[in-house]
Amino acid sequence: MSAPTVAEALVRAAARARSRPLPPRVLSTLELLLIDIAGLCVAARNADYVAAALAGWEGAGNATAIGHGRALDAAGAAFVNGTAAHGEDYDDTFEGGPVHAGAVVVPAVLAIAERERLSGADALFGMAVGIDVVCRASLVAPKRIHQAGFHPTAVLGAMGAAAGVAAALRLEETASVSAQGIAGSMASGIIEYLAEGAWTKRLHPGWAAQSGIRAAELARAGFVGPRSVWEGTHGMLHGFANTTDGAWERLTADFGERWVTETIAFKPYPCGTMIHPYIDCARRLAARGVALDQVRGIVCDVGEGTVHRLWEPLAAKRRPPNGYAAKFSQPWCIAYALVHGHVGLDAFADARMADERVAALAAKVGYRVDPKNPYPDEYTGHVELRRADGTTVEERQAHLRGGAREPLTARDIEEKFRANCAYGGWDEARSARWLGAVRDFAGRPVDLSPFRG
Repeated sequence: MSAPTVAEALVRAAARARSRPLPPRVLSTLELLLIDIAGLCVAARNADYVAAALAGWEGAGNATAIGHGRALDAAGAAFVNGTAAHGEDYDDTFEGGPVHAGAVVVPAVLAIAERERLSGADALFGMAVGIDVVCRASLVAPKRIHQAGFHPTAVLGAMGAAAGVAAALRLEETASVSAQGIAGSMASGIIEYLAEGAWTKRLHPGWAAQSGIRAAELARAGFVGPRSVWEGTHGMLHGFANTTDGAWERLTADFGERWVTETIAFKPYPCGTMIHPYIDCARRLAARGVALDQVRGIVCDVGEGTVHRLWEPLAAKRRPPNGYAAKFSQPWCIAYALVHGHVGLDAFADARMADERVAALAAKVGYRVDPKNPYPDEYTGHVELRRADGTTVEERQAHLRGGAREPLTARDIEEKFRANCAYGGWDEARSARWLGAVRDFAGRPVDLSPFRG
């Protein structure tokens, strides 16, 4: 008998895992994801890109786009919620990937679970399976997908969404394997949004979420996808990472026994994850009362893998064309933190690009590649500020705040949720109602209709 393909190994491991209860830490993480993602959907619900995503989806049904009155089909709800959850780049991430698994898998599973009236327990299991697939897959060939010009969240998200939806629906093995095979031909997402701050990155999780639903539904109807979709000669790694040499054991070994879902990182700032430790450094410098008018230059030691997304072309990164582009500009984010002492959602309003104090300081921010930087295994920060009198002052950070070494607390995430809901126009009563629904999520059929409008 031939060895199982990667997709078959994942499906069989997930089937074995279903007989065991999810560990408490996994359940706790999933509860926090439900809280965090809902808050992000609400925060973005009045944004122009969310309005366009909603208007551009024709299908109607009985699934909820959180914060909107119009009910959509399951794919549409997954698309809108995934787009909104990721739109401000404030959603969960996975150290080592980097990928935003929750913003893809949670909207996909919620949408199909609401349409099918699945139990919350089945939905939670599907989320755990899908998130683990996305996160583990990002470790198979680190950095290679980005280097090939694709967004790992978009590519791997479609696969994880298909696996998660299939698990939530309890599809049998052949259909579950085909769901991944089909999703491989739906996965996409180029990173050309970096050129001018266009909106396409925002839709990547939403598109991946709805692709996972479409793939699972096609497979359930009998459509056949390739079993070797991951590792085949023309499979995912070949197509999106320009290689067939991957560490597949990082995806399949102990799948369903050791859950990486519990290591998801939650973001304290609404911008590119790798910038976060540098913002913390800049905020500490600001708290020390550094005189910004005496700054001659600022130099950051960085990982080579971050340069093409966060630093180059340097002139454009120092003066981003709009607020969304600023989220992926390390010079701008560092300068903003130094000037204002914080970096919140309002920091990336387009009007903020006219802040000449930030622009003048960003023009002095540069980088040097540190060959010993541990990215993507660790996200570190180092900001060295040079004064006009020749003296220097610096700050270092050895880890990602919100990640495994310094996780945000449940209270931190609830406070973030409440602030995001207030930003998006929900009152305290409605926010509290969502928190109550999450705490009772496992014991009821999934119904998000009270959170429309």
